[in-house]
Amino acid sequence: MGQEKVNKINVLYVDDEVGNLNAFKASFRRIFNVYIAESAKEGKKILIKNDIEIILTDQRMPEMTGVEFLESIIKQHPEPMRILITGYSDIEAVISAVNKGQIYKYVSKPWDNESLKMTINQTYEVYNLRKENQELTKSLLQANKQLEFMLRQKLIS
Repeated sequence: MGQEKVNKINVLYVDDEVGNLNAFKASFRRIFNVYIAESAKEGKKILIKNDIEIILTDQRMPEMTGVEFLESIIKQHPEPMRILITGYSDIEAVISAVNKGQIYKYVSKPWDNESLKMTINQTYEVYNLRKENQELTKSLLQANKQLEFMLRQKLIS
């Protein structure tokens, strides 16, 4: 079972509606490592303790909107991909989320389980590509530094 947990995508869903959290967890707990939070504050605590790859958040929450939550975690947690979920067709919220919260996708409530599963999996593919790109860039920079050092050594000798 421990090995199975390693291969699953770590997904955090933040929503003030407990029914939505329970439905999400019931639907996806066998496919993903599901973390749920009833508030942005709880969500931040989960992010500190766990390596979350995908964050889903409801837009309309009492203390802080989904966009505000996503915007508030960017500096400390820039890697996770962000998905905004809302039952309202508020285009301003979507524009704000893209610009401020750096969301990757927008999902309407109520969601279709199969469609949401596909969205999470596709989002995870982008997450992996970004990680791979970061690693390749890091390796390239290291190789470049080594090459420059070797060239300097030859020029000085």
